[in-house]
Amino acid sequence: MDQCNGVFDPEELSVLGCLYDSAVTALPPSMQNAENRTAIAKLILERTAAAQAQLGCLTNLLIAISPQG
Repeated sequence: MDQCNGVFDPEELSVLGCLYDSAVTALPPSMQNAENRTAIAKLILERTAAAQAQLGCLTNLLIAISPQG
């Protein structure tokens, strides 16, 4: 994910779509409503953004402490 504008590349979208589909399918049919689907989508996107931010911080740290940094 591009950290500046929140754009996902096609491969990331495919993976996120599979995660979403799996999560919705795991719910009992009575819980597969629009509200729960939206909550799942938001959760996946928020966690993906947080993981990307953590990866960015780790990358910056490794650059800072590297001998060539």
